[in-house]
Amino acid sequence: MLTETDPAAGGKTEKYKSRRRIAREFILQGIYQWRVAGGSASFIEQQLRESEEFKHVDEKHFTQVLHGVIERAEELEEAIQPCLDRSMKELSPVEFAILFLSTYELKHHPEIPYRAIINEAIELARTFGGSEGHKYVNGVLDKLAVRLREVEVREQKTVRKHP
Repeated sequence: MLTETDPAAGGKTEKYKSRRRIAREFILQGIYQWRVAGGSASFIEQQLRESEEFKHVDEKHFTQVLHGVIERAEELEEAIQPCLDRSMKELSPVEFAILFLSTYELKHHPEIPYRAIINEAIELARTFGGSEGHKYVNGVLDKLAVRLREVEVREQKTVRKHP
């Protein structure tokens, strides 16, 4: 179990980081590395596994998503591009990695609620991205969720209107 200092609370409070959250942080690093330097998913995975913190990772999720993103990059890009206001090449490597990770989860992990995927992406963008990156990631993923999880999004909106 890892905790992180919460800067919003003046750095005094710590909040729990789940194994899945830690896996997403490592996946983000792996996709970032792949985008910037290239390399195979297996090579990147091997490097990331050497970290002392890797023992806290949800390994099954990490391996499946990292390999899935790299193997299905073209499919993910086709899903993401219509929701962008710029070309894929203009995204920062962090935004790119978060959007690919989240899009993969939206497409291939229907058991994870879309709101949870978006919230995790926003937290990753706040932690690792630029100052306004989380807003951009949120906007893109909101559009993408409507396209990829139309029924789930519609059901959520209905539940909110009629508590």
